[in-house]
Amino acid sequence: MSELNFDLLKRLCETPGISGREERQRRLVVEEIRPLVDSVEADVMGNVIAIKKGMSSGPRVMIAAHVDEIGFMVKHIDNKGFLRLLPVGGWDPRNMVAQRVLVHGFAGQTLRGALMPGAKPAHLLTAEEANKPPKIEDFFVDLGLPGDKVKTLVEVGDMVTMDRTAERVGDTVVSKTLDDRLSVFVMIEALRVLKGRPITSTVYAVATTQEEVGLRGAITSAYALTPDIGIALDVTLAVDFPGAAEPEQVTQLGGGTAIKISDSSLLCHPKLVRHFRDIAEAQGIKYQLEILPRGGTDAGGIQRSRGGVPSFTLSIPTRYVHSVNEMANIEDIQATIDLLVAYLGEAHTRDYGYSGEV
Repeated sequence: MSELNFDLLKRLCETPGISGREERQRRLVVEEIRPLVDSVEADVMGNVIAIKKGMSSGPRVMIAAHVDEIGFMVKHIDNKGFLRLLPVGGWDPRNMVAQRVLVHGFAGQTLRGALMPGAKPAHLLTAEEANKPPKIEDFFVDLGLPGDKVKTLVEVGDMVTMDRTAERVGDTVVSKTLDDRLSVFVMIEALRVLKGRPITSTVYAVATTQEEVGLRGAITSAYALTPDIGIALDVTLAVDFPGAAEPEQVTQLGGGTAIKISDSSLLCHPKLVRHFRDIAEAQGIKYQLEILPRGGTDAGGIQRSRGGVPSFTLSIPTRYVHSVNEMANIEDIQATIDLLVAYLGEAHTRDYGYSGEV
């Protein structure tokens, strides 16, 4: 197994970029991906579109991995300097209690603050109050500054992200934003392996925007690129920890890359599912099958483009998704890179249409 390029993964995870504010991520991705492909451009949605040219007879394969993270925008600043927040993406308020955040001010400053629920300290709570779960609208940010000072540094609409680093823990990596910077990492590393290798398919590697608020970047880029095949890269749930029954696990860490069958956004094209399984088995790449009851990926947006695109998602099993402690196994990450590389070398060998059946 190749040594994990942890420095790149760490920079991807720690560079801020909520949905609609992906500009710092865009600069990082362009810097990393430009030497690996034939051309790079950005569209009006902020999607980064990198093109690796193949033979003219090969299919056009779109790979999508989203760069946006869940986070917040400042929606109100009170006279004491406390910030109220608008969530951007799907937050579970149980994962927000007593965290630290970074407020990215309009003038370029980054301010560290405490994210706290508007509730009395535990010492003062009644039993009834202690049992009430927090609500997102209860939370505020304390920057430790007086109100007049805060209003010179922060304004409504400024981006707020969680303040956590990416770290190696045992056989895993743990960070905020593995969803979906880990998949952006997989896409870049796959292109690194393919650098200098001739392939039949033309590959459109798209670092998409605004996935967490409705697959928006994937929808528009797929419409413009008219791919023949759509492959989303994303994390999926690994619920293989205490408190979950075995049928609810979805995937397991260390079980290999995950070949998705379905999620809330799409039913993966069965011929693509079969192709990925056949390649994995032929090359000895460890994999597991995935059915995700809730949650979607960029493949759901690509699939619906124009007259339809055969689409599929290759997933990385991840514990504690949409928290600051997202965790993925290093061998599963490598298996995902290996299977993506292998598929791109063989994408031209099968037909995913149904015209021969009518």
